[in-house]
Amino acid sequence: MAPDARRVGVLVGDGIGREIVPAAMAVADAAARVEGVEIEWRELPFGSDAIASHADPVPTDTLSALDELPLWMVGPHDSASYPPEHSGRTPGAVLRTRYDLFANLRPAVAFPGVPAVKPDMDVLIVRENSEGLYADRNMAVGSGEFMPTPDVALSVGLVTRGASERIARVAFEAALDRAGPHRPARVTIVHKANVLRLTTGLFRDVCREVAADFPDVDVDEQHVDAMAALLVRRPGDFDVLVTENLFGDILSDLAGELAGSLGIAGSVNCSASRVMAQATHGAAPDIAGRGIANPVAMIVSVAMAFRRYGQMVDDAALVAAGVRMDAAVAATLASTATSDLGGSASTSEFADAVVAAVRDDRA
Repeated sequence: MAPDARRVGVLVGDGIGREIVPAAMAVADAAARVEGVEIEWRELPFGSDAIASHADPVPTDTLSALDELPLWMVGPHDSASYPPEHSGRTPGAVLRTRYDLFANLRPAVAFPGVPAVKPDMDVLIVRENSEGLYADRNMAVGSGEFMPTPDVALSVGLVTRGASERIARVAFEAALDRAGPHRPARVTIVHKANVLRLTTGLFRDVCREVAADFPDVDVDEQHVDAMAALLVRRPGDFDVLVTENLFGDILSDLAGELAGSLGIAGSVNCSASRVMAQATHGAAPDIAGRGIANPVAMIVSVAMAFRRYGQMVDDAALVAAGVRMDAAVAATLASTATSDLGGSASTSEFADAVVAAVRDDRA
C-alpha cells in the first residue's frame, strides 16, 4: 500500500450494485486525489456472485478480509432471489451483527434541482441498528420471531439501556456537528411510549438521561405516528431524530421520498471503530444492466463514510474528500439527472459529470 493510500473494502452486491458501486468508486477516487491521497480498493466476494464462486453470499474469506478493514462500501443485495439454502440472515444482517454496526445514520436532504415534495427537508435520522422490533437482531441464536402453533405468530422486541445510551450519544454528537450560526443543535427523541411503555419507554428515558450531558442541544420528543405526520407537514422544524430500529427504518424511507427519492438517500452503518457505506435502496433487478440506475445514494453514502471514518481517526484528508464528493453531487444535480429524477443521463454519464465537478472545484 502506498504511504498516502487508504484501504477500503468493496462488496459490489447484486443487480444495480454492479453499476452504482463503480460509479461511486470513480467519484471517490477523484475526490481523494484532489486531497492528495489514493484509495486502495479491495474487492471481495459478496452476494449472488459469491454464491456461485464460494457457495455462500458472505464467504469466510470476505469476513476475514473485513476483519482487517475498518472502512468499506456495500452495494445492494437481492437476497430474496437466493436459493432456499441461503434464505437465513441477509448478507447485511451478517455484517451488522459480526461488526456490531449499531448506528445507522440516514440523512434526508432535498437537493436544488431535484423535484421534492418537501424542498426544506434536511434531517438526519439516527437509527438504533442492533435490536428493537427486528427479528434478526433480537436473539443470539435463531430469530426473534416464532410460532407456538401454525395459527399464532409472535415477535420479541428488545430494548436495552446500553444500546439506547450509545445510540443517543451518537445522535447528540451528530447534532452538535451539524449545528451552525443559523442552525441550532436539536435532537428529537422518537418513541411510542404511550403504548409500548416498557420497551420504547426505556429508550425514551435513557435518551433523556443522555441529553443532560449535552446542555447545548435542544431536545424534544414525538410519538412515531405524530413524527411521520410532522415530517410531511413541516420537516424544516427538525434536525436530528433518534429512534429505535423499526421506527427509524420507516421514517427514513418516508423522509427520503419527501426529499425527492430513495435514489438520492445515503446511509452508513457504524460501530465505534468501523464504518460501512450502504445505499438505502434495493438491488432493482428490473433495471439492472440497463445503465440507467441512479448512483447518487451510493456516492453520498461513500462520502458520508469518508467523513465519519475520517473524524474517527483524525484523517482530515479523508474528511475533505467526503465533503468534496457531497459538493460535487449537489452541483451536478442542479443541472443533470438520471431518468428516475426526470433527466436522461445514464449511470456512467452522471458519474462522469460528478467527477468533472470534483475536478472543476479543484481548479
